[in-house]
Amino acid sequence: MNRSILFLFTLISISFNYLQAQNKEKGPWWPHPLWGAGDQAGSSNWITPEKVLEAIQLVREGKIYEIGQIYEAGMPLVGQRVYSLRSPGSPTGGPLGSNNVVYNDEFLTAEIGQVGTQFDGPGHIGTRLEFEDGSLKDVYYNGFTGDEMYSPYGLRQLGIENIKPIITRGILIDIPGLKQVNCLEPGYEVTLQDVLEALQQQGMSAQDIEPGDAIFFRYGWSKHWKNPQQYSEQAPGIGMEVAEWVVERKPSMVGSDQSGLEVSRGPDAEQAIPVHQFLITQNGIWNLENLDFTELAEDQLFEFLFIFTPIRFKGATGSPGRPIAIK
Repeated sequence: MNRSILFLFTLISISFNYLQAQNKEKGPWWPHPLWGAGDQAGSSNWITPEKVLEAIQLVREGKIYEIGQIYEAGMPLVGQRVYSLRSPGSPTGGPLGSNNVVYNDEFLTAEIGQVGTQFDGPGHIGTRLEFEDGSLKDVYYNGFTGDEMYSPYGLRQLGIENIKPIITRGILIDIPGLKQVNCLEPGYEVTLQDVLEALQQQGMSAQDIEPGDAIFFRYGWSKHWKNPQQYSEQAPGIGMEVAEWVVERKPSMVGSDQSGLEVSRGPDAEQAIPVHQFLITQNGIWNLENLDFTELAEDQLFEFLFIFTPIRFKGATGSPGRPIAIK
């Protein structure tokens, strides 16, 4: 059957399920087929002691690559999100004691898990559905509902604290490298053919990607980081075709060098961030945004030890952090 026709039938089937089938115990994407009912860690469950030991063996030189952006005023922000840091006092306190100690603190106001280099957790993206009893509910990863989660003081379920530290094998898929450009065109949707050809050019194949690996997509978009307006408009990215391929690979997480992983303007103008919804909500695959792969691409480093540990802010929807790749 033609792939596009099969995808259309899948969407129709899922839409029918959304309207007819869901209750708290069973719905179109819950309970999770691998991790079971009640799981809140999702794809980070792939990070086992065995996976960590395998990944550590990739280190040959000990060279560290910073692949996260610096958190600072003026960086690109989505919508009206805020990042504001103040140092109260000059200094904040002191002098104290006979030795005249002085010290500095800071006051930070921000959507702390959703600005800068940001990790989308399980409580970040959901879907509003009609249940079989006629009620409308917001449903998130593994069938957790807004009724269970919502609180003015952080999420009661699916907070970022449930995500396990991610120490694994990182795989970079360099699409600009394939096309011999520095950066993809605005609004370009990366195809599955692009992904497979990029892997082949890097001496790899889809079969080389193993469960628990972290898959990263380079679009070259980080070159616009210092120009927030351009960075925030019509970013290139993957669409549903590649997202389905990602799910088949069973990664521990995905990431990219733009603010949302997926193409800014997909083929269906009526849908809002469907790749986020598919990966995070329906499959529990977490997403790290606003990365910088410039040095990795320059050194042609496409396989590496990857380390990222989400900060355990209880009830938070995401996390900042300092992701690194090690050669």
